[in-house]
Amino acid sequence: MYSNTYHCDGVAFCRADTRMYAKTSLKKLLVKSSEFSNVWANYLAQELQRSRLRSEILSLRTVSERLDAWIAWKGGNFPEKGEWKLVASQIGISPEALYREIAKRRACTD
Repeated sequence: MYSNTYHCDGVAFCRADTRMYAKTSLKKLLVKSSEFSNVWANYLAQELQRSRLRSEILSLRTVSERLDAWIAWKGGNFPEKGEWKLVASQIGISPEALYREIAKRRACTD
């Protein structure tokens, strides 16, 4: 919205429906609609919080610490088996390292 060229990529890990909106139309809507402006500001604030949290997680040294932080972020919920590769990517580790950590934790609870 605020640069001449966008400098990031988006990656869909599953089927996704997308829409395109003209930047000028969105900017006009921000000026004309305080409700839309508030929704947009809330969205940007949440994105900033997620980015900061991800940065904090990536600064942790061990796979265990990173996984613990991810689990805390997700309200104490352990990642579902189908999302392990995505979680590994989110916390900056290889899928294999995540699989080893999960196996180690399961062995401790058996």
